[in-house]
Amino acid sequence: MVCAGLRLILGRGSAGQVEVVASVPDGDQAVEAVQRHHPDVVLMDVRMQRMDGLTATMRLRALPHPPEVVVLTTFDSDDEPLRAAAAGASGFLLKTESPEDLVRHVLAVAAGEGAVSKRTARQLMQHLHDTVLPPEQVRAVRAVSTLTPREAEVAGLVARGLSNSEIGERLYVSTSTVKAQLSSVQDKLGVDNRVMVAVMVTLAGAVT
Repeated sequence: MVCAGLRLILGRGSAGQVEVVASVPDGDQAVEAVQRHHPDVVLMDVRMQRMDGLTATMRLRALPHPPEVVVLTTFDSDDEPLRAAAAGASGFLLKTESPEDLVRHVLAVAAGEGAVSKRTARQLMQHLHDTVLPPEQVRAVRAVSTLTPREAEVAGLVARGLSNSEIGERLYVSTSTVKAQLSSVQDKLGVDNRVMVAVMVTLAGAVT
Protein backbone atom coordinates (compact mmCIF):
# COMPACT_ATOMS: atom_id res chain seq x y z
CA MET A 1 0.00 0.00 0.00
CA VAL A 2 2.80 2.38 0.89
CA CYS A 3 4.71 1.58 -2.29
CA ALA A 4 1.59 2.09 -4.38
CA GLY A 5 1.01 5.46 -2.74
CA LEU A 6 4.58 6.57 -3.34
CA ARG A 7 4.46 5.49 -6.98
CA LEU A 8 1.30 7.56 -7.44
CA ILE A 9 2.78 10.61 -5.70
CA LEU A 10 6.07 10.51 -7.59
CA GLY A 11 4.59 9.61 -10.95
CA ARG A 12 1.51 11.79 -11.20
CA GLY A 13 2.57 14.39 -8.66
CA SER A 14 5.73 15.29 -10.56
CA ALA A 15 3.91 16.13 -13.82
CA GLY A 16 6.09 13.66 -15.67
CA GLN A 17 9.42 14.80 -14.22
CA VAL A 18 9.84 11.56 -12.26
CA GLU A 19 9.56 8.08 -13.76
CA VAL A 20 9.20 5.26 -11.26
CA VAL A 21 11.02 2.33 -12.85
CA ALA A 22 10.55 -0.25 -10.09
CA SER A 23 9.54 -0.92 -6.53
CA VAL A 24 10.62 -3.81 -4.30
CA PRO A 25 9.22 -4.92 -0.95
CA ASP A 26 12.50 -5.42 0.90
CA GLY A 27 16.08 -4.20 1.04
CA ASP A 28 17.52 -7.55 -0.01
CA GLN A 29 16.05 -7.01 -3.48
CA ALA A 30 17.28 -3.45 -3.88
CA VAL A 31 20.69 -4.19 -5.40
CA GLU A 32 19.28 -6.50 -8.06
CA ALA A 33 16.56 -3.98 -8.94
CA VAL A 34 19.08 -1.14 -9.23
CA GLN A 35 21.40 -3.18 -11.43
CA ARG A 36 18.45 -4.03 -13.69
CA HIS A 37 16.86 -0.58 -13.97
CA HIS A 38 19.74 1.87 -13.26
CA PRO A 39 17.69 4.54 -11.46
CA ASP A 40 19.11 7.97 -10.60
CA VAL A 41 17.49 8.01 -7.17
CA VAL A 42 16.34 5.32 -4.75
CA LEU A 43 13.75 6.18 -2.10
CA MET A 44 14.59 3.83 0.77
CA ASP A 45 12.46 2.93 3.75
CA VAL A 46 14.48 2.17 6.88
CA ARG A 47 12.17 -0.44 8.39
CA MET A 48 11.88 -3.61 6.33
CA GLN A 49 11.64 -7.28 7.32
CA ARG A 50 14.63 -9.12 5.83
CA MET A 51 17.20 -6.39 5.15
CA ASP A 52 16.87 -2.95 6.69
CA GLY A 53 17.21 0.16 4.59
CA LEU A 54 20.53 1.25 6.06
CA THR A 55 22.23 -2.03 5.12
CA ALA A 56 20.66 -1.85 1.68
CA THR A 57 21.87 1.76 1.32
CA MET A 58 25.45 0.73 2.09
CA ARG A 59 25.27 -2.04 -0.52
CA LEU A 60 23.86 0.30 -3.15
CA ARG A 61 26.46 2.98 -2.49
CA ALA A 62 29.21 0.37 -2.88
CA LEU A 63 28.18 -0.33 -6.48
CA PRO A 64 30.47 0.95 -9.28
CA HIS A 65 27.90 3.57 -10.41
CA PRO A 66 25.64 3.95 -7.40
CA PRO A 67 22.33 5.78 -7.39
CA GLU A 68 21.62 8.53 -4.91
CA VAL A 69 19.64 7.25 -1.93
CA VAL A 70 17.02 9.18 0.01
CA VAL A 71 16.08 7.60 3.31
CA LEU A 72 12.51 7.75 4.59
CA THR A 73 12.62 7.93 8.36
CA THR A 74 10.57 8.65 11.44
CA PHE A 75 13.63 9.53 13.58
CA ASP A 76 12.39 7.23 16.32
CA SER A 77 15.75 5.46 16.70
CA ASP A 78 18.46 7.22 18.69
CA ASP A 79 21.26 6.80 16.16
CA GLU A 80 19.27 6.31 12.96
CA PRO A 81 20.06 9.71 11.37
CA LEU A 82 23.82 9.36 11.84
CA ARG A 83 23.85 5.74 10.70
CA ALA A 84 21.92 6.63 7.56
CA ALA A 85 24.33 9.46 6.76
CA ALA A 86 27.30 7.17 7.35
CA ALA A 87 25.73 4.58 5.03
CA GLY A 88 25.87 7.12 2.23
CA ALA A 89 22.34 8.50 2.14
CA SER A 90 22.02 11.69 0.11
CA GLY A 91 19.06 12.87 2.10
CA PHE A 92 16.55 12.33 4.85
CA LEU A 93 12.82 12.79 4.43
CA LEU A 94 10.20 12.25 7.08
CA LYS A 95 7.36 9.90 6.26
CA THR A 96 5.01 12.78 7.04
CA GLU A 97 6.38 15.04 4.29
CA SER A 98 3.75 16.47 1.98
CA PRO A 99 3.51 14.97 -1.52
CA GLU A 100 4.77 18.27 -2.99
CA ASP A 101 7.83 18.29 -0.73
CA LEU A 102 8.54 14.63 -1.45
CA VAL A 103 8.60 15.25 -5.20
CA ARG A 104 10.62 18.45 -4.84
CA HIS A 105 13.33 16.79 -2.76
CA VAL A 106 13.60 13.72 -4.99
CA LEU A 107 14.13 16.05 -7.94
CA ALA A 108 16.73 17.98 -5.95
CA VAL A 109 18.66 14.79 -5.21
CA ALA A 110 18.52 13.80 -8.87
CA ALA A 111 20.01 17.21 -9.69
CA GLY A 112 22.88 16.61 -7.27
CA GLU A 113 21.72 18.80 -4.41
CA GLY A 114 20.80 16.25 -1.76
CA ALA A 115 17.74 16.53 0.45
CA VAL A 116 17.45 17.86 3.96
CA SER A 117 14.02 19.40 4.28
CA LYS A 118 13.36 22.13 6.83
CA ARG A 119 11.26 19.79 8.95
CA THR A 120 13.88 17.05 8.75
CA ALA A 121 16.63 19.51 9.62
CA ARG A 122 14.84 20.62 12.78
CA GLN A 123 14.45 17.04 13.99
CA LEU A 124 18.05 16.21 13.06
CA MET A 125 19.35 19.21 15.01
CA GLN A 126 17.26 18.34 18.05
CA HIS A 127 18.44 14.73 17.95
CA LEU A 128 22.10 15.74 17.72
CA HIS A 129 21.79 18.33 20.48
CA ASP A 130 20.25 15.67 22.72
CA THR A 131 22.67 12.83 21.98
CA VAL A 132 26.03 14.29 20.89
CA LEU A 133 29.15 13.04 22.65
CA PRO A 134 31.96 15.51 23.51
CA PRO A 135 34.65 13.87 21.29
CA GLU A 136 32.34 14.02 18.28
CA GLN A 137 31.60 17.67 18.98
CA VAL A 138 35.29 18.53 19.33
CA ARG A 139 36.06 16.99 15.94
CA ALA A 140 33.17 18.83 14.35
CA VAL A 141 34.19 22.17 15.88
CA ARG A 142 37.73 21.77 14.56
CA ALA A 143 36.53 20.91 11.07
CA VAL A 144 33.97 23.73 10.90
CA SER A 145 36.57 26.24 12.12
CA THR A 146 38.47 25.73 8.83
CA LEU A 147 35.59 27.19 6.82
CA THR A 148 35.66 30.75 5.55
CA PRO A 149 32.85 33.03 6.84
CA ARG A 150 30.91 32.65 3.61
CA GLU A 151 31.41 28.85 3.56
CA ALA A 152 30.20 28.68 7.15
CA GLU A 153 27.16 30.72 6.16
CA VAL A 154 26.40 28.36 3.28
CA ALA A 155 26.89 25.32 5.53
CA GLY A 156 24.58 26.78 8.15
CA LEU A 157 21.83 27.35 5.60
CA VAL A 158 22.23 23.79 4.34
CA ALA A 159 21.75 22.59 7.92
CA ARG A 160 18.53 24.60 8.11
CA GLY A 161 17.17 22.71 5.12
CA LEU A 162 17.53 25.33 2.39
CA SER A 163 18.10 24.21 -1.19
CA ASN A 164 20.92 25.60 -3.34
CA SER A 165 18.54 27.98 -5.10
CA GLU A 166 17.13 29.20 -1.78
CA ILE A 167 20.64 29.77 -0.45
CA GLY A 168 21.53 31.69 -3.60
CA GLU A 169 18.51 33.93 -3.16
CA ARG A 170 19.34 34.50 0.51
CA LEU A 171 22.98 35.38 -0.21
CA TYR A 172 22.38 37.14 -3.56
CA VAL A 173 24.65 34.78 -5.49
CA SER A 174 24.08 32.32 -8.33
CA THR A 175 23.22 28.67 -7.79
CA SER A 176 26.50 27.69 -9.44
CA THR A 177 28.36 29.81 -6.87
CA VAL A 178 26.51 28.04 -4.06
CA LYS A 179 27.43 24.66 -5.56
CA ALA A 180 31.10 25.65 -5.72
CA GLN A 181 31.09 26.89 -2.14
CA LEU A 182 29.29 23.78 -0.93
CA SER A 183 31.85 21.59 -2.71
CA SER A 184 34.61 23.43 -0.85
CA VAL A 185 32.72 23.00 2.43
CA GLN A 186 32.43 19.25 1.87
CA ASP A 187 36.15 18.96 1.09
CA LYS A 188 37.14 20.84 4.25
CA LEU A 189 34.75 18.89 6.46
CA GLY A 190 35.78 15.57 4.91
CA VAL A 191 32.23 14.61 3.93
CA ASP A 192 30.64 13.79 0.59
CA ASN A 193 27.06 15.02 0.83
CA ARG A 194 24.97 17.86 2.25
CA VAL A 195 23.41 15.59 4.87
CA MET A 196 26.78 15.15 6.53
CA VAL A 197 27.42 18.88 6.17
CA ALA A 198 24.25 19.43 8.21
CA VAL A 199 25.40 16.86 10.78
CA MET A 200 28.86 18.41 11.16
CA VAL A 201 27.57 21.98 11.43
CA THR A 202 24.96 20.97 13.97
CA LEU A 203 27.49 19.03 16.06
CA ALA A 204 29.75 22.07 16.05
CA GLY A 205 26.94 24.21 17.38
CA ALA A 206 26.99 26.50 14.38
CA VAL A 207 23.21 26.19 14.07
CA THR A 208 21.00 27.31 16.92
